[in-house]
Amino acid sequence: MNWSSLSLFAAKPNLICKGKIAKIVGSFGTFEQLASGRILVLSQSDIEEEQAQELLERRVKAIVHCGQAMSGVFPTEGPLLLLQQHVPIIEVDAIHAEIFLHETEMIIYQDMIHVGGQSFSSKAFTREDWLLAQRAANDHATERWEPFIEHTLAYAMREKQALKESLPNLPLRTQFTGRHVLIVSEGKGYKKDLQAASGFITAFKPVLLGIGAGADALLANGYHPDVVVSDSDQISKRVWKSGAEIIVHTYPDPQGMFDNGSPASLSPHHHLLPCIGNSEDAALLLAYEKGGEWLITVGVRSYMSDFVAKGLANMGSTLLVRMKIGARLVDIKSLQALTRQPTGWRREALSTIGLSCAFIGLSLFQLHWILKRASHVVWKLVGAE
Repeated sequence: MNWSSLSLFAAKPNLICKGKIAKIVGSFGTFEQLASGRILVLSQSDIEEEQAQELLERRVKAIVHCGQAMSGVFPTEGPLLLLQQHVPIIEVDAIHAEIFLHETEMIIYQDMIHVGGQSFSSKAFTREDWLLAQRAANDHATERWEPFIEHTLAYAMREKQALKESLPNLPLRTQFTGRHVLIVSEGKGYKKDLQAASGFITAFKPVLLGIGAGADALLANGYHPDVVVSDSDQISKRVWKSGAEIIVHTYPDPQGMFDNGSPASLSPHHHLLPCIGNSEDAALLLAYEKGGEWLITVGVRSYMSDFVAKGLANMGSTLLVRMKIGARLVDIKSLQALTRQPTGWRREALSTIGLSCAFIGLSLFQLHWILKRASHVVWKLVGAE
């Protein structure tokens, strides 16, 4: 008799978790529509830190990647952040992607997944896997430095003439002249930095300019963006309805590298801004030419390492834009570091005050004891007389 075939004696698989599926196909975009407590199925690799934090806030039970969790091309700490918070990351063969249907019940075991009446093997993505992929991604980025620099300089030479020309004078309601401008994009750490910028926003009342998901972040934090500059497909319905002045970034070359779709079909209440580079470059140039005093950036890519790591090709325009704007451009992290008051002197002052109070109390106690003893002696002498 094959005793292992009897369920009474068969080893039970180790259950990881179970729940309903939420499936995202294509680019990650935003997880605003993701219900809490779901198992997220993805067809893309390389979850970024901001995306991982958003998934944690939505209490995902697990992440299932149809393919690799990390490609080994782009470095990211997103998967590590999820693993540190005990969110399982599971890899399955990409051929099973069609089996995962939205809101279907899924059960994840140690090395197997059961969904839709089918079971197939899976693999847990571990911290050791993340470390190996992260090292490979960093090595890959280093290898691309030289061709990336050559590519950047070639773009800069091609676009330098376009940068000399002024942008079209858009008839905006928002006044930039003499005001600080807070420019919010969706780069690394932008949500956390935006929350930390609340004091600056309250104190200076800057123009609030959102780029892509940066505009959504402003709305999510209770701010009303004055101006939004983005490619048409990066503007959410919520932003279209926010009342902000919408500026759709287009490319001056009709044979440009990107297709912005047909922005005119989205809303009649917007402006078109033909400009070199990406939407971040267009937003910075707009704020600069409109007379913004200080351009404070949140989540705007500024470093070559950001572009090399993500394989972005428009660093040439970014380099030229930064050269043109010059010292008026400040990242919010730098501003916070300069305005943050040191806390060491506070601790020393509190320690000094505490010790002083202790010594004063001890002195008063000793004085009371001395006076009591002195009065006792005096009364004793008076009684003796």
